[in-house]
Amino acid sequence: MKSTTETALVGSKPGALLHRVAEGGRPPVSFVLNGQALTALAGDTVLTAVLTHSAQLRFSEFSGEPRAGFCMMGACQDCWVATESGRRLRACGTFVEEGMRLVTGAEGPV
Repeated sequence: MKSTTETALVGSKPGALLHRVAEGGRPPVSFVLNGQALTALAGDTVLTAVLTHSAQLRFSEFSGEPRAGFCMMGACQDCWVATESGRRLRACGTFVEEGMRLVTGAEGPV
């Protein structure tokens, strides 16, 4: 098992909204976000998985402003994303799964 120092910021990118401070013992999970292959950790919600790679989850359909979720507990309807097949899901209440292919409507690199 790695020490806290060795695992600091595991899976996080510069510019990401969330940064892992310490992590240990959870296996990686591969997923695709807007066509880009990424990894999360088993047990992460889709919202956590996305925000450890990006500064936003999606852009508002009303204002075009970046959104990163609001309540983080499934009450506000702000974190809807879709699978590539078109199934909608709440990012804050759905666990990321191996091979999941997500589309957020967010433009640009994550």
